[in-house]
Amino acid sequence: MTGHSVLDTDILVIGSGPGGSVAATKFAEAGRSVLMVEEGEHLPLDATPHFSCEEMLHKYRSAGVGVALGKRKLAWVEGSCVGGGSEVNRGLYHRTPPYVLERWARDYGVVDLSPGEMTQHFEACEAVATVQHMPGKPSESSQALERGATKKGWTAIAAPRLYRYDTADGRGSKQSMSATFVPRFKELGGNLLADVRIQRLRRTNRTWEASGVRTSGAQKTQITIRADTVFVACGAVQTPALLRRSGIRHNVGNSLRFHPMLKIIAEFDHEVNAPGDFDPVHQIKEFEPRFGMGCSIAKPPLLAMLQAARPGNWTSIERDWRRMGIYYVQTSGGRATVRNLPGFASPLVRIHFTPEELSTLADGLRHLADVLLAAGSVRLRPCIAGYPDLDRQTGLAGLPEALEAPDGSLTSVHVFSSCPMGEDRARTATDSFGKVHGTDGLYICDASLLCTPTIANPQGTVMAVAHRNALVALDRKFG
Repeated sequence: MTGHSVLDTDILVIGSGPGGSVAATKFAEAGRSVLMVEEGEHLPLDATPHFSCEEMLHKYRSAGVGVALGKRKLAWVEGSCVGGGSEVNRGLYHRTPPYVLERWARDYGVVDLSPGEMTQHFEACEAVATVQHMPGKPSESSQALERGATKKGWTAIAAPRLYRYDTADGRGSKQSMSATFVPRFKELGGNLLADVRIQRLRRTNRTWEASGVRTSGAQKTQITIRADTVFVACGAVQTPALLRRSGIRHNVGNSLRFHPMLKIIAEFDHEVNAPGDFDPVHQIKEFEPRFGMGCSIAKPPLLAMLQAARPGNWTSIERDWRRMGIYYVQTSGGRATVRNLPGFASPLVRIHFTPEELSTLADGLRHLADVLLAAGSVRLRPCIAGYPDLDRQTGLAGLPEALEAPDGSLTSVHVFSSCPMGEDRARTATDSFGKVHGTDGLYICDASLLCTPTIANPQGTVMAVAHRNALVALDRKFG
């Protein structure tokens, strides 16, 4: 460790994902002195191929390896680069379902959160990061899911994406934070520092001091940033870890939630997975909020990874991958905690599922298998060790009534709710607008605030809530 730098700013935003970037941009628009820091690298959106090993190494935390421990483990991922998770996700976009907002208002005391009140915030974010439906026909793997849903009489949609389609054949550009809000933030005079890990926060003489380490190649420098106001946007695992290291623990890191996901590889008698296909967009909404279903990217390395417990299938994947698609069912089950361990940089995440939640996962898997057989799949490979392959003759035989495998087959790319907002202090870590209870000038502005799972993809909710809360903070503190 060499040297020690000290910086001063009006507002410090820690984290540059969808929450941090949106909030920081609003503060820069208001003419405030804003510094946004990011632990990961600052890389162009196209610096690595999407869904590649290179992307995992450079843009994901811990190279994409995160595990919530428990009797039923869950593997989760999060971005760690400028732009956060928006750089690595598929960008499927939904506004928060009204019944979710109503539940948050009722159960957590969140005020000014009705669908009508939130519309302006969704629209403001969508004006910067374009949301569009794919022109023309989606990939065949996506259409197959829609056909299966139609045969079953189930509701399915083609979800829009944070994507700007420039041509009729679907060419365009992803609307990640590094391509939208971050450039706007910098054009407005905001300052961005990448490769900065903030380790602790401390309040001194009405000023917040954020201490950490800045990395430049092999050189590490201690850094202290002094700010009147701090907005923490490190993500739903790292935000509670930072606050707890800083002695702030009231309802912090006790209620982490995921969208647990199980996957099936479906094989068809025709090509469904052509090189250059765009991301699948169809989702089945029939059974929400209990569970939802959708279609994933199905490149050969991803297919092989999902069949790691079945080495005998690798040869067929190499030969037949164009006839295969990856499909998922996701629920809102499981409760987790975030705790720091002495001597470890990464926090410990522990998760627990109730028997009812495990039954819901199994029921969702059965419905997913059912709709894929209706779609014409000739063979299904559940991506769970020990589960049998299925076809039209076996039907759903062999699928258990509750999830049995404890091997980590459960995954999630949606992580939230570790520091819920609201006026009910017995259940929440912040007020309705992200101000941490019992503090002055300390806010949260990321997915940690979401009181419960959103059922739909959460990025739109994170952005809109950050926009809403930033406006309130400007009015209250600086107005």
